[in-house]
Amino acid sequence: MAASFTACIQKTPLSFGHQIAHNKLAFTPVSVVSFKSSSQHFVTSSLSSSSPTNPGVGVPLFGGVGVDKNLKDRSAFAQTEAVRQVTGSLTCAAGFRFAVVVARFNEIVTRPLLNGALETFTRYSVKDEDIDVVWVPGSFEIGVVAARLGKSKMYDAILCIGAVVRGDTTHYDAVSNSAASGILSASLSSGVPCIFGVLTTENMDQAMNRAGGKSGNKGAEAALTAIEMASLFKHDLKEQ
Repeated sequence: MAASFTACIQKTPLSFGHQIAHNKLAFTPVSVVSFKSSSQHFVTSSLSSSSPTNPGVGVPLFGGVGVDKNLKDRSAFAQTEAVRQVTGSLTCAAGFRFAVVVARFNEIVTRPLLNGALETFTRYSVKDEDIDVVWVPGSFEIGVVAARLGKSKMYDAILCIGAVVRGDTTHYDAVSNSAASGILSASLSSGVPCIFGVLTTENMDQAMNRAGGKSGNKGAEAALTAIEMASLFKHDLKEQ
């Protein structure tokens, strides 16, 4: 069989219908299928066998794609429109309005986070008069204030800043989980992006490292997220 198959490849031109009988099983040497989409040209090849009962139909071998001799009569693959992709812009945030809700608890951490956020807004051309900072007692209270600000429709995005550091009790889990769910709920209920900028760390060293230390300033990073989301909602995801 191996010799017959080799001879077939060497002597027989590429075709869809040529078969060599061998113990009631015939091989189509190489089947080449070419089709076009709107953006790319695909070529696939496969080795296929023909069924003894239906010699015109190719059966795929070795995981290949079977084709029959009437492939040319089949309709081409339907062409589809190019996929539309959108993303928020960080080019310039001039004209956007932002609110920043900051927890006073662990102010030694939240104050540098706020400063990092404000510096980032300024760097991206946000005017001081377009930024409102609202202080709340702790991270637990951020969600309800963010929801009220979002529903006012005065802001393009709301940045939420806090710091929850694990202690000896389960208070950490309750506050961090409530802060996260509260900020998410504020986004969903108001339709305004509310950005999660609350640090949840195991100790104070980790928090300080993320408030301008060796791990950067997470307040500045959250401000960039706020700008991108504001741009996305304003330019690409407008309410109908």
